[in-house]
Amino acid sequence: MKQLRIAFGASFIWLVCLIYFTQGFRSFVWTAVSYQLKDRLKLSPSASQFVTSIAFFPWSIKPIYGILSDCIPIKGRKRIPYLVIATLLSLFPWVIVGLQESVRNSRNQLMVFLLLQNLGSAMADVVIDAMIAEAARLEKAKFAGDLQSVSWMAMALGGICGSLLGGYALINFQMENIFLLFAVLPMLQLLSCTFVKESPVSSKTSPKENGFDQLNGRISDEDESSNQMRKTNSLRRKKSSKQKKKRRVNRSKDQMPEKDISFMSQLLQSLKMAGYTLFKAFRQPIIMRPMAWFFLAQVTMPNLSTVMFYYQTEVLNLEASFLGTTRVIGWMGLMIGTFIYNRFLKKMKLQRILMFAHVALALLTLLDIVLVSRLNVSLGISDQTMVLFGSALSDAVNQFKFMPFLILSGHLCPPGIEGTLFALFMSINNLGATIGAFLGAGLASVLNISSGSFDNLSLGIAIQVICTFIPVCFLFLIPKEATGISA
Repeated sequence: MKQLRIAFGASFIWLVCLIYFTQGFRSFVWTAVSYQLKDRLKLSPSASQFVTSIAFFPWSIKPIYGILSDCIPIKGRKRIPYLVIATLLSLFPWVIVGLQESVRNSRNQLMVFLLLQNLGSAMADVVIDAMIAEAARLEKAKFAGDLQSVSWMAMALGGICGSLLGGYALINFQMENIFLLFAVLPMLQLLSCTFVKESPVSSKTSPKENGFDQLNGRISDEDESSNQMRKTNSLRRKKSSKQKKKRRVNRSKDQMPEKDISFMSQLLQSLKMAGYTLFKAFRQPIIMRPMAWFFLAQVTMPNLSTVMFYYQTEVLNLEASFLGTTRVIGWMGLMIGTFIYNRFLKKMKLQRILMFAHVALALLTLLDIVLVSRLNVSLGISDQTMVLFGSALSDAVNQFKFMPFLILSGHLCPPGIEGTLFALFMSINNLGATIGAFLGAGLASVLNISSGSFDNLSLGIAIQVICTFIPVCFLFLIPKEATGISA
């Protein structure tokens, strides 16, 4: 038995690392997607950003996947079947896009397949997080912490490898071959799912008993009241033997339909209970106010990253390999930011950390104005140095902002719904980023910023700088006493 348990653990850890590595390695194929939209489809910066924003929308509804996997087991299993479905959704879009030229060259068709691919990736992310949470309950706490660290290291390694190889692949491979090459990872992920065994849910367990019953204190009261109702009903049945016989006859006639109706009613009640529990937890001011701030921090800042990508490739003539190196520097900046935060900023008030982070982001955004206005050339600073320096610093500062979000979210989650509510928090953050991308696309369209026409780009960046200070005005939503290690 011990050897079987170790074998199960090894296959599970391999699956976790592979999924997180794939999530990081997505930069390999999405670099190709960016060039496909720009060079092959000839989309404007605003149209390209609109397509990518739509494609990434499934990351904004992650709690739905968690609730479905919790409440609706497939053949008695809640995780592996959904992980297989998610992997298939991640695999086939890349295969179809790689093989069908008509799909690659159609904006709407490509957007649909990218949407499906992100649906699979987001679902796999939620399911593997749930499996990690279950492993944390079954194993020692130390094992859970080690597993979380290994998963983040795997994602960082995937991001670095994907960024480095993405630029190289664009120079040496055809676009369609890049899509097919990336499909190898989902294929390995699908194969790895067969080696992880999941214990089936007990047949006696109804969908209502998937964990959400334990989330609300009222449920025990409901059980007590239901027991009392059963007692009164039994007394009433004893008073009338004729009614008892009639009920038995009706039950024998409609036995199968009642089972189906009972299962569906329990299933709907379980889904309703899950949604209600999340809503009840989220509406609490101590949870809603900080999440409202992090949402505002994303929504109020128009994202012009796609526009800057067009400017860097068309005006500055930066090669794909260099932009891949820039992303690697960004990953390193993210790691450095995490280290600095954990080493020096844990005991600082969150309001102060977030205020300094936004001020620093505004100053770093001014570097883009220096780059676009070509002031760096007159100062003898190369474009490559500006892009590398700005990328590393901005990713590090963004991590100062993201780490408090993770820590505060972890502290705000009530016991019993940590995974689903944390997925809701992440979805709110992702939805805010998607809306910010839409605003950036709209801003670029209003200012007539397009491929080959970047005259108003400096004005757009200036508006972005001003908007960066808007969330600072709403920092009162963050608890005053909250620090990097307590909320």
